[in-house]
Amino acid sequence: MSAPRFEDKPRLDESAMAMRAAAEIKEGMVANLGFGIPMLISSFVDPEAEVLLHSENGVIGFGSVIEDPARADRYCINGGGQPVERRPGMSFMSHEESFTLIRGGWVDVTFLGALQVAANGDLANWKVPGKISGALGGGQDLAFCAKSVVCITTHQTKDGTPKIVNRLSLDITAPRCVKRLITDIAVIDVTPTGLVLREVLPGWSSEEIQLVTEPTLEIPADVVEMAL
Repeated sequence: MSAPRFEDKPRLDESAMAMRAAAEIKEGMVANLGFGIPMLISSFVDPEAEVLLHSENGVIGFGSVIEDPARADRYCINGGGQPVERRPGMSFMSHEESFTLIRGGWVDVTFLGALQVAANGDLANWKVPGKISGALGGGQDLAFCAKSVVCITTHQTKDGTPKIVNRLSLDITAPRCVKRLITDIAVIDVTPTGLVLREVLPGWSSEEIQLVTEPTLEIPADVVEMAL
């Protein structure tokens, strides 16, 4: 099902989505940054904040992505292979120890990309349509074991199809795991009674957000504009 594209409307780019997502990380948290847009979050976390950024390849407590190749350390990378800043107290661990940390419930929040999210919080993010195989990585472990799952994605596909759907049509990663969605136009919470619209990008109305979202949204009176 395609929906209006609203081509003349503003949308957040990937960096801006990551910036908004960084606001979800609070003092004292262990936050896992998944592949794709979530990897950008580290560049927007307050360097003075007492938080531990985790990547399933076995590094915890790292800082922002290093853009200058001359400063990069190929042995200090995030889950996507990007070089990252060292921070005091940063630690390395084996792959299996990193997954033990995940499966043990020590991750407060994980940020994951999404191909689809259903109204009940089901997540599909590991197999792109048309591809012979997918790449699970740590997606299932994180979706099942992290205390909170926040998905970051565009609201629609390139052809205008909603990514927030009544039921998944793509291969599932984990059921009923997503707690919050941060898209290029809105912030939406997944609750036991349905999807609740919390924030709207300036330039959009709540009614327009509904037009590009397949499930019916609850639109409370206290919806606010997204702020970066």
